[in-house]
Amino acid sequence: MKLLSVIEFFGHFHPLLVHLPIGILFVALLLQWMNRNNQYVALAPAIPVILLIGCCMAFASCVTGYLLSISDDYDKSLVSWHMWMAIAVTLVSLVLYAKEKNPAFAINKKILSAGLFVLLMITGHLGGSLTHGSDYLSRPLQQIFSNDTLANATIKPIANVQEAIAYTDVIAPILQTKCYSCHNANKQKGGLRMDEISLLMKGGKDGKVITPGNADASELIKRLLLPTDNDHHMPPKEKPQLSESQVALLHWWIGNNADAQKKVKDLAQTDKIKPVLLALQTITETQKPRTDIPAAAVTKSDEKIIDSLKARNIVVLPVAQNTNYLMANFVTDSIVDKADLQLLQQLKPQLIWLKLQNTNIGDDAIMQVAQLTNLTKLDLSNTFVTDKGLAQLAAISGLQYLNLVGTKITATGVAQLKTLKNLQWLYLYKTGYTSKDWSTLKTLFPKTTIDTGGYQVPLLKEDTTLVKEPVKK
Repeated sequence: MKLLSVIEFFGHFHPLLVHLPIGILFVALLLQWMNRNNQYVALAPAIPVILLIGCCMAFASCVTGYLLSISDDYDKSLVSWHMWMAIAVTLVSLVLYAKEKNPAFAINKKILSAGLFVLLMITGHLGGSLTHGSDYLSRPLQQIFSNDTLANATIKPIANVQEAIAYTDVIAPILQTKCYSCHNANKQKGGLRMDEISLLMKGGKDGKVITPGNADASELIKRLLLPTDNDHHMPPKEKPQLSESQVALLHWWIGNNADAQKKVKDLAQTDKIKPVLLALQTITETQKPRTDIPAAAVTKSDEKIIDSLKARNIVVLPVAQNTNYLMANFVTDSIVDKADLQLLQQLKPQLIWLKLQNTNIGDDAIMQVAQLTNLTKLDLSNTFVTDKGLAQLAAISGLQYLNLVGTKITATGVAQLKTLKNLQWLYLYKTGYTSKDWSTLKTLFPKTTIDTGGYQVPLLKEDTTLVKEPVKK
């Protein structure tokens, strides 16, 4: 086991080294071509040195590439071709070096140079195929000209989600954009391929990753729910991560026996998954334009006011680059007084995000907050606001995000905000909300994602450590 770890360690140097010989040897070929002109004759002594360095780096790349092929799961045929082409690059560059050092060497330098150029191109292409898939060159053209959903790297809106095939139109595009890069025909991390439904259901070296009908027991879902810094979390933290709605869709599909043929309408749908499916019918998360920052320009705020707020331990920052819109955050000051709110009023045109979480804000102060009618995001979590004060927020017509976690509000109070047609996210965890209120709230807020919290993440063996009492001597 330790030997395999050592092999894997050195094998992972291949991506670091592999580009060096390509660049170095191309520079040597360029200098050879330039040296044909009398103007660049002085470059001749540098050519054999560069060729030797390139040859050495090519050798190091061959060794680490071989170790990587042992420790990882790649298409054997493609790896073999890539390896032998790389070895050929090393040998030809070595022979070319010998020719440069000894011009009397009986071999044609032009043929060697041309051969090295061709071998570098072929070897680089095979390496790109291993890393990015055999269609990495043609894929952009497919995205432009193909109407096939799976041929595109982004998830497209679905005209009628209920008539769509659940796996083909909903699940496969998620897997393609987030999983195929490591689990495809050319590369199978953990021996797992996910680009075909039969191979996905078969699983990998450690067994099946999908348990049809039981999403919580499926290894795929367990890995997705692990913290991103956990070694077993998938996708790796440096890769694009799945959104909450995409995880919910995978959970829903697996819970419906991971059927590859049925349409969406033929699978059971909870009240929570219905709005997620409906969102696919309009526009996907990756394509959705930002609406929480107004498109219209706004004048710059008074720096004196911002300085006054900062002096009162209130964080005031631009919400994005190249914009005058602002956010205010009371993260370092839990006491919000009348003077604070009066200063915020002077930033009314620019202030669009306001975070008042864990402060003393109550119903009396909410009336002043409601006068900040340009707000698109408002965080009132763990404050003293009640149903009485909540009614005042109906005046903020552009509000899109409202966090009420840990407050005493009830579904009756939330219903007072039904006129907020732009509300997209509503958080009600640890409030007076009950599960009986769900259908009522979804009727009042059909386009709003209502998050009631209370999620349960399955406990894995890796999450626990057995602590034993030290042995007494």
